[in-house]
Amino acid sequence: MEIRPTTDQDLEVFVDTLHAAFGRFPETPTEGGGGVWWSALEIDRSLLAIKADGRPVGTAGAYSFELTLPGETTVPAAGVSAVGVLPSHRRQGVLTAMMRHQLTELRARGEFLSVLLASEAPIYGRFGYGPATYTARLTVPRHQAALALPRARGAADALATGSDTGSVEVMRRAECGEILEEVYDRYRRAQPGALSRPHRWWSLGAGQPPVSPAPRYIAVHRDADGVPDGYASYSFGESETLTVDEIIATDDAVHTALARFLLGHDLATRVVFKHVPTEHPLRWQFEDFRAGEVSGDTDWLWVRLLDVPRALTARGWFTDGELVLDVDDPFLGEHGRYLLTVQDGKADCVPTDREPDLSLDVSDLGSVYLGGTAPSTLVRAGHIRAHRPGAATLADALFRAERPPHCLHWF
Repeated sequence: MEIRPTTDQDLEVFVDTLHAAFGRFPETPTEGGGGVWWSALEIDRSLLAIKADGRPVGTAGAYSFELTLPGETTVPAAGVSAVGVLPSHRRQGVLTAMMRHQLTELRARGEFLSVLLASEAPIYGRFGYGPATYTARLTVPRHQAALALPRARGAADALATGSDTGSVEVMRRAECGEILEEVYDRYRRAQPGALSRPHRWWSLGAGQPPVSPAPRYIAVHRDADGVPDGYASYSFGESETLTVDEIIATDDAVHTALARFLLGHDLATRVVFKHVPTEHPLRWQFEDFRAGEVSGDTDWLWVRLLDVPRALTARGWFTDGELVLDVDDPFLGEHGRYLLTVQDGKADCVPTDREPDLSLDVSDLGSVYLGGTAPSTLVRAGHIRAHRPGAATLADALFRAERPPHCLHWF
């Protein structure tokens, strides 16, 4: 079997092979080639697995994103996607060979981390990926949707009903593409775990709403000077359900204003927020704490570190301390022990022969990297081994982020 990079001439074969792997048929592109998820494929970053008889049996691709790390640092990240193997050739080592080939290529390009959305949770842990951000669905019956006045001194002025100095305007998706792109870009640069949405994704309409050109109403929030600083993408479905694709806001007051607008829609019997971050304050803002029913609590972004020292020194830190991490990478056949020293928000990470504080798999390091999974949770789960009392507690303090990481982008 040969695994080779693709060219523009391979696009149709790549798309057909991938769809066959998932038992689907390709959509028809709109005029100009946009409007389908695969229109944003970076064909020069894609791979085909070819059998000896010339038949393509597997695909794997990667997008060029930026990932926001704790400390509002943005770094390049390979967004692994379009991974599939024909049902007739599964469990024959095709996927493993493609993943190893791809990780080797990413390193050769100088990339030190990759991310993906896992179609099935058991698959990618064995390749060194760990779940790092989480999301949930929040369903709110409209008759229970009243928001309480904030109790904190000073907060009432900013968040109470009618006190928002901005405004909300309802637009159609086709009217406000530039607004969406600009507001999302400001949001993602300050949100740990968020991925960039390159301009070509917006221009091609690749992905899910509101990136795609699917009909949507957009509630655009503007500040007192008329500058857009938030939006909500939504649609109406069956049973008078208003479904919110995403709320993008540059601060909590804007998010609250948009949520209040959506929850107050006269024609809705219930409002469904499709992507709510863990520990988001919205549930606490209801007069009835039980108004919001949480469902679909699941992993979203998975992270894979390819260069541990580079990855750990790239992100920001909020507690000083020192840990020795013994990191095993069985898929790539590697093992390293590193001294992580954090001081004044910066980290130094160097090889060491000191006794370890924590022993962990590279996939576990991917899970804790963005601050969305506490190391102590994985110690209790039996995945990470703590070699001394207090090591897990210190690791929790070190790896925390300024806010829970969250990723909305689908790829």
